[in-house]
Amino acid sequence: MNYDLLLGLILFAFVSSITPGPNNLMLMASGANFGFRRTIPHMLGVGIGFSVMIVLVGAGLIQVFDLYPVLHTALRIVSVLYLLWLAWKIANAAPPEGEAKSDATPFTFIQAALFQWVNPKAWTMALTAIAVYTADQSLGAVTLVALIFGLVNLPSVSSWTILGQQMARFLTSPARLRLFNWAMAGLLVLSLYPVVLG
Repeated sequence: MNYDLLLGLILFAFVSSITPGPNNLMLMASGANFGFRRTIPHMLGVGIGFSVMIVLVGAGLIQVFDLYPVLHTALRIVSVLYLLWLAWKIANAAPPEGEAKSDATPFTFIQAALFQWVNPKAWTMALTAIAVYTADQSLGAVTLVALIFGLVNLPSVSSWTILGQQMARFLTSPARLRLFNWAMAGLLVLSLYPVVLG
């Protein structure tokens, strides 16, 4: 990979990792509800899980969708349903008045890593990265793309968690936290717009 292509890949990884999407909205909500430290497994699951996804997609998994297009349609349906369920969970994360948070927990590393497989933005990013930045689609090129994304993604998603954590200072009442969580859930649903119409 030449210097210009590498620079383009780093820029693409940064822009696609830092912009709003299901991962970043969920990390901001987690930062606000659980703090930075408790959200670390979620952040690592996103970064590592997505890098593994790139390697597997680049290693030939995408050919399965070429052979069986119905699987791509099924994946879109499952993705939309799962994201709607997550939006509902986020919307209801705030405790009722006067009640402490009890059963609410942040995403685990495994949950965040597995979430990449039903995240429409992650699929778009992975497919674009493989198509544009791995001309020969060799394992070395695919691994380099995954490594670049891993290095760029973690600081990007961490910034969303920090933003959520900082917002928690203003979300001191259950009513404000509930309003924030409903707003995050609404934005997560809006992020499905391109998937549903695409």
